[in-house]
Amino acid sequence: MVKLGIKGKEEIIVTDELTAAHIGSGLVRVFATPMMIALMEKTCANSVAAHLEEGQGTVGTHVNVSHCSATPVGMRVYCESELVEVDRRRLVFRVAAYDERGLIGEGSHERFIIDSAKFQEKVDAK
Repeated sequence: MVKLGIKGKEEIIVTDELTAAHIGSGLVRVFATPMMIALMEKTCANSVAAHLEEGQGTVGTHVNVSHCSATPVGMRVYCESELVEVDRRRLVFRVAAYDERGLIGEGSHERFIIDSAKFQEKVDAK
């Protein structure tokens, strides 16, 4: 059962493949904003996965974050999440990402609980 207050934490090391220059979101070799958002989504999804019923998953539906500090290649980045709102199948998380020097991004992320098989069938029929 999904309850308020569930927390998550994930971490990665910034590699060239995670930079803005590599993925095309910018020209410099720094941790890319889309990759920070992906880490935030992963943190939230993993934090509630064990609390879902068999066959359920979550999908991201909304992201509202700021990326306030650049991180170089080789530095460790971690994300922390907390489930702050549950409205039936809608889950809202507070998220924050940090590198070895401090806060690099923060905001909120929304996910919906889905029946994974039914969801995939519907998408495949599109």
